[in-house]
Amino acid sequence: MLCASLFLVNVPVFAAEKIDANEKAQQENKAKLENVQKAIAKQESNIFDTNKKRSTLEKELKRDDMAIAKVARAINNIEKQLSERQQQINVLAKQKQQLEQEKLKQETLLAKQLRSAYTTGQHDYLKLLLNQEQSEKIQRTVSYYHYLNKARIEEIENYQATIAQLLQVSTEHQEQIDQLEQLKIHQNQQAQLLKSTKAKRSKTLANLSKQLLSSQQQLAKLKSEENNLNAALQKLSELIQAEINLTGLSKLKRKLSWPVKGRMLHRFGSRKQGYLTWKGMLISAPIGRQVHSIHNGTILFSDWLKGYGLLTVIDHGNGYMSLYAHNQTLLKSVGDRVETGEPIALVGQSGGQEQSGLYFEIRHRGKAVNPKLWCK
Repeated sequence: MLCASLFLVNVPVFAAEKIDANEKAQQENKAKLENVQKAIAKQESNIFDTNKKRSTLEKELKRDDMAIAKVARAINNIEKQLSERQQQINVLAKQKQQLEQEKLKQETLLAKQLRSAYTTGQHDYLKLLLNQEQSEKIQRTVSYYHYLNKARIEEIENYQATIAQLLQVSTEHQEQIDQLEQLKIHQNQQAQLLKSTKAKRSKTLANLSKQLLSSQQQLAKLKSEENNLNAALQKLSELIQAEINLTGLSKLKRKLSWPVKGRMLHRFGSRKQGYLTWKGMLISAPIGRQVHSIHNGTILFSDWLKGYGLLTVIDHGNGYMSLYAHNQTLLKSVGDRVETGEPIALVGQSGGQEQSGLYFEIRHRGKAVNPKLWCK
């Protein structure tokens, strides 16, 4: 009975201790759960902050790319003007040389005429007129004098015209030289601006690279950019008004030239990220090298697109398009007609690329096709 009573006394004690242990375990689990929830919330907050920072930096990158494009295009225009001015200067210099030679010839001829006039001057003109003995000879001599005098006047007038033309050409020549010097100064200023803008872009790109993405996030980012391009091309396809004289690329397999000379970094169909593959070619080339149209067509798109930077899209007719991305600047605007081999852009690294090059695609009815089947 004593043992039984002691057992009965201990039962509530053990039960109470068990309840306390359960409550303690629940509290610990609850605390752990709260910690996990806090960690998840913190991670979500970090992801949100990272995405927000990336979005801000990507907008800044776009501004930097557009600023570089503007300066690079200005420099390209200046270089064209410099070339034109130099050609004009060369033409004027040649004209000036020819006029100086002509002036020298005319001076020599005039000198001969003056010496001839001086030599024959011993027969006084008035004396010949008053001489009545040899009227026929006098008449011939007078006619000869008139001829010489007329010829001398014409040569003097030609000489004066040459002098005036030489002065005009010399003045224009000097003006062109002065304008050339001004263009060179402007070019140097633009070059300095380009250098500082590129430095700013490098800083933006460095900050962007600090916002590391996981493989899954990187895949999602690339997929989003690809979908963005496809949506843009679909919209452009709907807006296309077919041109009768654009015949497409179907009969040009293995006949087209590549848009730029360079080394292939990524080929069509190779793995890009996860299940994504390259829909075109990434060609390494130095900044500023000209990008040429593979065939004639109309510019459909000429602007900055996320993930592709400064992008040009050309409609070649019959559902064929070509795309040229990551350019430094675009030389053509929407609606412009371009011919085969015409410069349409300059190679760059816009859109967040770490090295310069051109991303190139050919599409038929919205589907990417292998450029190697068309370009020789």
